Amino acid sequence: MNARERALVVLLRVSGGVMLLALFAIVLPTEWMAATHRWLGLGEFPASPLVDYLTRSASALYAIHGGLLVVLSFDVRRFAPVIVYSAATGVAFGVAMIAIDLGAGMPLYWTAAEGPSIVLVGLATLWLVRGIRPASPASPRPESGR
Repeated sequence: MNARERALVVLLRVSGGVMLLALFAIVLPTEWMAATHRWLGLGEFPASPLVDYLTRSASALYAIHGGLLVVLSFDVRRFAPVIVYSAATGVAFGVAMIAIDLGAGMPLYWTAAEGPSIVLVGLATLWLVRGIRPASPASPRPESGR
């Protein structure tokens, strides 16, 4: 495994690990969500079944994606096409999040941190995966990066 592949493994595991932290939000008591909402300067937390559903399901999707990134990190050659897809859609998602944050009136600190960081991780992943030749089905499996 070369330095570029090792860096890709680290990036996938760190970003996947950060996203896996969303697992906690799935079971976070609503009162804690409300307190965090106020602490972030977002006002009173709108208590409704839809808001509860959306916050928890979005957290679940982030965690699922994070878990996928960690799995992909164990064989970056074999999964290179999936990594490219994930990174490219991540860039598009980051741009969409910037637009969504602006349209929703999220605070500037939120908008400046969320979307751009997603775009940067996606672009870094695309840069690192560039030049990695996917493993052919007949070739032996490469090192897993463990």
